[in-house]
Amino acid sequence: MGLVLIIVLSYAVYSNTLDSEYYRYETTNDEINYELAQSNENESAWFVSTSSAATWLNISVMNAPSDTVLTVTSTSSLWYSSELLGMDGDEVFNCKEFDEVSESCISAYTHSLELDEGSGTLRGRISLTLPIEGVGYLQAADPESAEIAAEALVDDEKVLTTWIIEIREEGELISQEGIEVRFTMAEHELVSISEFVLDPVQETLYGIATLIGCFGLLITFPMIAYFASVAKSRIDEENRSEDPAPVD
Repeated sequence: MGLVLIIVLSYAVYSNTLDSEYYRYETTNDEINYELAQSNENESAWFVSTSSAATWLNISVMNAPSDTVLTVTSTSSLWYSSELLGMDGDEVFNCKEFDEVSESCISAYTHSLELDEGSGTLRGRISLTLPIEGVGYLQAADPESAEIAAEALVDDEKVLTTWIIEIREEGELISQEGIEVRFTMAEHELVSISEFVLDPVQETLYGIATLIGCFGLLITFPMIAYFASVAKSRIDEENRSEDPAPVD
């Protein structure tokens, strides 16, 4: 019966690897450097409009006066920022933990960064849906449906917004002379989509090995207990034969 069950379950693993219903989609993941504009060339205020599907936002400042504050505002969409963004640990922190937003990431239209030594980088996450490395997976009935879903996923993340970048000291704009500001975004466009395929032979072997291992464990422990009990009974019987009970 155990052998029949192993064969049936192994065939189930094999058949499920042939048609997974999951599709792998790939997007670009290009860091685009935007040129900033100014309404007043004498003030430390810049703006730029974007309409792409983006994940990361980086605003770097150099040569600003010490103890000034960098402020970045989106006019139409909330975005996330945290001091931990981009920091290396077991993996690069990106505001998502087990498909949930980390408590350390704040969602707002405006985020700020203190420029203690006149330089620094404010990092943000714009979309938490797009794959930050350019590769994602989705479930669909067929390749056509998968392509439509992937295109919709990217298109839904395209938001037209104007970003306003300001550097202030004690609440007031300062002169922009000598200050360097760099504004970049990691942008995504759908490149390709393909069915997610597993190696059926390899997966079947893994399944068989797992099932045999499980049955082995289920059989091993009862057998150990049984033989231990038999051995103990034999030892007790030998002890009784060597030292019989006294006869009245």
